[in-house]
Amino acid sequence: MPIRTFRTGPRTPRRGGRAAVTAAVLAALAVALGPAPAQAAPACAGAQAPPPVEVARIPDWVESIAVDGRGRMFATAYYTGRVYRIDAPGSTPVALTGDVGANGGIVVRGDGRLLVGTGNDLAHSLTGGLLPVSKLLLVDPDSGGVSTYASGLGGIDGVALAPDGTVYTTTLGARTIGRVTPDGRVDPAWARVGQPNGIAVSPDGSEVYVVQTTVAPGLYRIPVGDPAHPRRWLSTEPWDALALPDGLTLDGRGRPLIATHVSGQIWRAEGASLCAVESGLHLSTQITYGHGDRGFSAGRLYRAGVDGRIDEVPAGADPSGRQPDQRCAGGSRRCGHEARP
Repeated sequence: MPIRTFRTGPRTPRRGGRAAVTAAVLAALAVALGPAPAQAAPACAGAQAPPPVEVARIPDWVESIAVDGRGRMFATAYYTGRVYRIDAPGSTPVALTGDVGANGGIVVRGDGRLLVGTGNDLAHSLTGGLLPVSKLLLVDPDSGGVSTYASGLGGIDGVALAPDGTVYTTTLGARTIGRVTPDGRVDPAWARVGQPNGIAVSPDGSEVYVVQTTVAPGLYRIPVGDPAHPRRWLSTEPWDALALPDGLTLDGRGRPLIATHVSGQIWRAEGASLCAVESGLHLSTQITYGHGDRGFSAGRLYRAGVDGRIDEVPAGADPSGRQPDQRCAGGSRRCGHEARP
């Protein structure tokens, strides 16, 4: 949630209104501040591939995307607060819900239901440290039925699911990382990182990875057993101070991939450095891998953006088809969700 215009009251789709203005501002920044060849993360080895291709479009700012074990994609829409389902690349997006405030992160549980963050607006983000009142919603992927999974969190931007069923959230303005345990205990300030945005859990569940978006963009590792001591893992170069890194996912080798707004690159962490899987995708908000053997299938990387576009990114394809940040998708019963409805 690095740069947005905000509004109060009922939200309606406005492709030609405020959403378009916000996108235009970000686009101008992308042009003005976009990296010159000497000021960009170097291309990852073997990243040469066909260019990205649009596979879907939603009439709103797409904040986050996730794919279930049946290869269906789900997206949160920032301005309308809806959750959308897209059954396959090229299919027409279906509004699964009305305005439920679903303008933050989204993940798929082991039972196929969705966990969706709310309160990803300026007011809830800035006050989330003192007044954590935002909710994590449980959404049925077929009927669109919505219930509250947890409440008492700061405005939710990113959402990540651990192998044991623990849920972690970020609140950008409050600098807090929230946690919800499988038995329902909520800690809105489990850990703290400056301007936390994208979030993921390491393959073994021992660390939480968090993107810092502004001031000193980079990537942190938070030991689950010692959340009071986040560790700076990667820092961007000085010229990337305004790159605005946002969403985070992991590939089959557990390497973080980061979407960026202004730089237009998708970064991948390799050792102690960052390289670019793809460039030219300005206004990106989130990236995720597909699942299953159909639809948005396993091993394929997808990107969503402010402009409502969802693109497949062939350069980020993972031949292994294993994405540890989504191991709980597709009906796995190893993720500890059975303790809660």
